[in-house]
Amino acid sequence: MPIYNYKGLDKSGKEVKNTINAESIVSAKQKVRALNIMLIDIKEKKSKNTKSSISFGSKVNIEDLSLMTRQLATLVKAKIQIVEALGALQDQVENDHLKVILSEVKQDVNQGSSLALSLGKHPKVFTDVYINMVEAGEASGNLEVVLLRLAEFTEAQMKLKRKIKSAMMYPVIMMCMGTALIGLIFVFIIPKLAKTFESMKKELPIPTKISIGISEFLQNYWFMILIAVPLAFYLFKKYISSNKGQRNWHKFTLKAPIFGEIVQLVNVSRFCSTLATLLNSGVPILTAMSIVKNLIVNVHMKETIDKAKEAVSEGLSITGPLKESGHYPVMMTHMVALGEKSGELEEMLGIVADNYEDIVNSKIDGLSSLLEPIMIVGLGLVVAFIVFSVIMPMMEMTKI
Repeated sequence: MPIYNYKGLDKSGKEVKNTINAESIVSAKQKVRALNIMLIDIKEKKSKNTKSSISFGSKVNIEDLSLMTRQLATLVKAKIQIVEALGALQDQVENDHLKVILSEVKQDVNQGSSLALSLGKHPKVFTDVYINMVEAGEASGNLEVVLLRLAEFTEAQMKLKRKIKSAMMYPVIMMCMGTALIGLIFVFIIPKLAKTFESMKKELPIPTKISIGISEFLQNYWFMILIAVPLAFYLFKKYISSNKGQRNWHKFTLKAPIFGEIVQLVNVSRFCSTLATLLNSGVPILTAMSIVKNLIVNVHMKETIDKAKEAVSEGLSITGPLKESGHYPVMMTHMVALGEKSGELEEMLGIVADNYEDIVNSKIDGLSSLLEPIMIVGLGLVVAFIVFSVIMPMMEMTKI
């Protein structure tokens, strides 16, 4: 049901602004007048469809989306028609922006459009992964299963982000404070010492020259840093959005120290848990693998699933391409192979998913304690360099 913003005057002449649900603008006007309000202006509330992915800065955050998806899955499972389910959701959700979007989606579905196509008109809220999974769910007749898995996926994504942010909080604060203190030393202390060293009229050691050079750069060209950092970030984002850049970046993230293994295990856990859920719900394996592929972020691991799907369509084992790629752990491929042979693939996938989820949680919990000594050593080396660059000329002065 469309949502209308209206403005009017009540009996006392006070201006009133509010929203109202109605089938049409005529119905909306009648409802407003029934409230004994003299109507001044009324118009339908529309959403802004701008292409982007879900983020914490958007009007509909992951928490809102996850709750809405779970509620929709429950209603669809109860055999309620999609149009009625969307109408019920529109009344339940608290986010005003999501209310408007659900209103527009409901109108499109009511006019004969599929749910996936209707959601696709709001890319700022629903990602390509979300839309592709809904489309696969509609095609396979297992929409409630897919919606439930989407809710679990968004919840898991939210928890993982929070866990990583929590683990990185202390190292980031420590790094920022250390960088700020070192910057203050170069800007305020090194220049004063440089004047003393210049009065010696002797050749300065190389470390001292480097420190003075950094100090002069920060004093005279600090604005270049403010320009260079955002520019570098923009160019990096543009590079990894290209096909070649994305492949190179995803290859690096898989091999990166500390974080590479976490990236791999998160994708493996997601692959196994989703595939197990879909197969247990009666979704054909080829359809299930198409859905699972859309949940995998890393492009190289995604391509491997495509090869595995092709192998399955030819009557071969799913584990062959997974093992050959080298992107999936040996233990995972071995257990999946055993599941195929025993006819208990779904159960084995569930066991593997739980196992790797525990490993991921354990590694993230230890991330802070692992990064802390590395950062302490790094900052210590920088401070040692500064101290060494200051002490060397002073030693020359004592000799004189």
